[in-house]
Amino acid sequence: MNQKRSLNTLLYGAITLLALAGRTTASTSNSGDHQQRHLAASSREMLHRSAWFKRHLLDPQPVLPFSFLYGGHSSSELLPAWPATTQRRRMDQWREQHTRIWVDKATSLQVRCVAVAYRDYPVVEWTVYLKNTGTNDTPILEKVQALDTTFQRGTGEEFVLHGIKGDSCTADSYEPYEVRLTPGLVKKFGPPSYSGKSCDGPEGWPYYNLQMPGGGLIVAVGWPGQWAASFAPEASRDLRVTAGQSETHLLLKPGEEIRTPLIALLFWEGEDLVRAQNLWRRWYLSHNLPQVHGQPQPPVMQIQVDGSAENIAQVRSFLEAGIKPDLCWRDAGGSRTWYPSSNGPYQGNDVWLNTGTWEVDPAKYPQGFKPFSDWVRAHGMQFLLWFEPERVGDPQCWLATHHPEWLLPGSSHGAILNLGNPEPFRWLVDHVDRMIRSQGLDWYREDMNGGGPLPAWRKNDAQDRRGITENLHVQGHLAFWDELRRRNPGLHIDSCASGGRRNDLESMRRAVPLLRSDFQFPEMKGVVEGNQGHTYGLSSWLPFQGTGCYLYDTYALRSFYLPGFGTGGLDQGNVAAQKRAYVEASAIAPLMLGDYFPLTPYSRQLDRWIAWQFNRPEHGDGMLQTFRRGECSEARLVFKLHGLDPKARYELTNFDLADRSIISGKELITKGLPVEIRDKPGAALITYRVAK
Repeated sequence: MNQKRSLNTLLYGAITLLALAGRTTASTSNSGDHQQRHLAASSREMLHRSAWFKRHLLDPQPVLPFSFLYGGHSSSELLPAWPATTQRRRMDQWREQHTRIWVDKATSLQVRCVAVAYRDYPVVEWTVYLKNTGTNDTPILEKVQALDTTFQRGTGEEFVLHGIKGDSCTADSYEPYEVRLTPGLVKKFGPPSYSGKSCDGPEGWPYYNLQMPGGGLIVAVGWPGQWAASFAPEASRDLRVTAGQSETHLLLKPGEEIRTPLIALLFWEGEDLVRAQNLWRRWYLSHNLPQVHGQPQPPVMQIQVDGSAENIAQVRSFLEAGIKPDLCWRDAGGSRTWYPSSNGPYQGNDVWLNTGTWEVDPAKYPQGFKPFSDWVRAHGMQFLLWFEPERVGDPQCWLATHHPEWLLPGSSHGAILNLGNPEPFRWLVDHVDRMIRSQGLDWYREDMNGGGPLPAWRKNDAQDRRGITENLHVQGHLAFWDELRRRNPGLHIDSCASGGRRNDLESMRRAVPLLRSDFQFPEMKGVVEGNQGHTYGLSSWLPFQGTGCYLYDTYALRSFYLPGFGTGGLDQGNVAAQKRAYVEASAIAPLMLGDYFPLTPYSRQLDRWIAWQFNRPEHGDGMLQTFRRGECSEARLVFKLHGLDPKARYELTNFDLADRSIISGKELITKGLPVEIRDKPGAALITYRVAK
């Protein structure tokens, strides 16, 4: 639908048109050897980003990277004929926002594209808003695509698409894939057709690295709902890429506004996929990881608690054992919920599914959570409380009996609270805000269980309004989080949705995933090696992630270490193991926010090793996590390290050995580091830092 444009032409032929060349913090090599110390965007990558941004979003008649049909006519036909205005403002030191607004005088439809260029990374992003500013219903808007553009590769290899699976609560969640996009092969992605949770299922990971000769681009789709993406080779060197809400066929009533998913593109050069992913990680940490009081979210070590005043003794037992957690986490609770739930359809260990009365149960917590949360903060910790406000699982709950008109039936586990309706939206904001203040919450944890909200959304759409319920709900959900954060500047948000099934970019700008998957319990087959695979795959995309471990041998515990880490309750048999785990996890968690380098191929096979490295060149330190699995015959491997200074000397600490060693960066880069693991299975944890 859009004019084809060659990436190479944009890079080499449009330099004289550049208005936003941007800033680079350091020059880097594209040699593919990972030996650059301070990874940053190259000047060529910044030029590439600027040329693309100008051609597709800034030119007087741009080749727009989005599309829609309106009254049966394509946006590429309509928008050039509509009056347009442009606005430009500096958002901060590193971001510049450009807004272009078109208005159809005949129907009063306003189309507003809000685009942002980054001055320190080769990244552009945009969101499109469509609003009825008139007094009558609009014609039908349909096939609204947030991203619709064509790329042309140079001569050489085909386009290759790299990504990972979404979360399915299985061992192969976040497994990496590589697809060669040969002519005629169309790859389509999105959550399962029953879902509505953005990162659900094998095809549900909304982040991609599209490689082509000489470089590529990373594509991210920010939409905590049902999205769809397609990569379709059209001719010998052309690839059309589309992404948007999965279904849109709707009219807008007067005053209504819908929006597209957020689209972000990061341009990279060379052949080094690992460098490209680390450029992404650095941009993510710099501009996306949520901040509280102006500081990015630090790693957190957590313990699970009940939250009653009597529960203080349990937390004391951790402190007396030498374990000082950052976070005391009160989850749903299984059969012991913190909210009234006993009269709903779910009983036993599933009683927690009877959601919809969001009050602290006075029979269980006569004083609420405030005495406990005050004590926790007085001892230098934080308190987290679990909620699931969108799903109403109990037909006898407060919401169902007092405001049934706010509910959308059709979900597999109850109804969905309609956050696209201003009344329940305002109620939820005010109610949860009061609970945050009255109960002393530092963290708001939000879940979304059952099959997902999509059936309820679609069941409540008229034929000429398909997609409207979802769109308004998604806008309401994001606005709900934004308002909670505005009213409570110290609030942290933990994302969830039956594990890690709603971690798209819009969500990750407001929350962090303290639980990346529900695949974490001992009875699950392959849970240890599966979680090794989760870390291996997900680390290319989300620097901050978390999980919990309920096995207490060293091999298992080290397989779960992350920036967000916790274990189960203390008993005489696991005190020493847990204390060691918290010490080790706390030591390496900050290092895991550095650059990430896989050291072995991905595998869950029991006869293999799996290993990776995190490196912080600005700090001169890093670490290796290596695992020898239970059926592996090799006891020793050599790993060449990345990102080090060849002129420096590094002090290495193996957490299982008393002695430390000093090795030159040059030797670690060229000859490598031998690692021996005698146990089968076994794990080695090694940190390093520049020797003084």
